[in-house]
Amino acid sequence: MAEIAPRVNSARLGQYVSRTVRLTCKTLKALLLFVQASDGGEVQVRLLREANMTTAYIEVIGSVIDASTIRMMACIDLGNELDMKLVNDVVELWHDPRFAKMVGLEA
Repeated sequence: MAEIAPRVNSARLGQYVSRTVRLTCKTLKALLLFVQASDGGEVQVRLLREANMTTAYIEVIGSVIDASTIRMMACIDLGNELDMKLVNDVVELWHDPRFAKMVGLEA
């Protein structure tokens, strides 16, 4: 079975060191790629050489290096408008113990 890549925000990133996650975020600085997570926290993303973000909002799929850094494996453009509060609500519901079985966080 493939590993599940949980959705995270900046506050939850440290719980997943060395694991693959999905971070929906807003691009802040493109050179080193600092992004703003759905909860408002900043995260540094180590880019793929061929990464080409063309919109303000992206979803980064990558491996967590530490509590504030992700190594990008893939990137999905999400457009120039996104309700980040709604995204953060989805992240928090993902981690709610009531839904652990549904999202695959429980055996």
